Amino acid sequence: MIVKGDSMWPTWSDGSIVDFTEFNGQELKKSDLIAFFHPFKPKVICLKRIKEIRAEGIFVQGDNPDPLASEDSHNFGLIQPSAITAYQES
Repeated sequence: MIVKGDSMWPTWSDGSIVDFTEFNGQELKKSDLIAFFHPFKPKVICLKRIKEIRAEGIFVQGDNPDPLASEDSHNFGLIQPSAITAYQES
């Protein structure tokens, strides 16, 4: 996958190429990185870090310390596992 944007800086910069494993229901944990379909933009795939796993969904956030640099669960709420396409263990 190619990173677009700075929400995951300093982990990844815009244009970085990253390897992910296809998600087929594997157990995820806090700090893993996931690729998922944006809840309101179905053709957009987001790359974010898992901050918390709850019964009702997964809270994700970008790594960039600038709160305006990332569109994440602060903006669109929890992610459902069915939206996840790939992951990378932390």
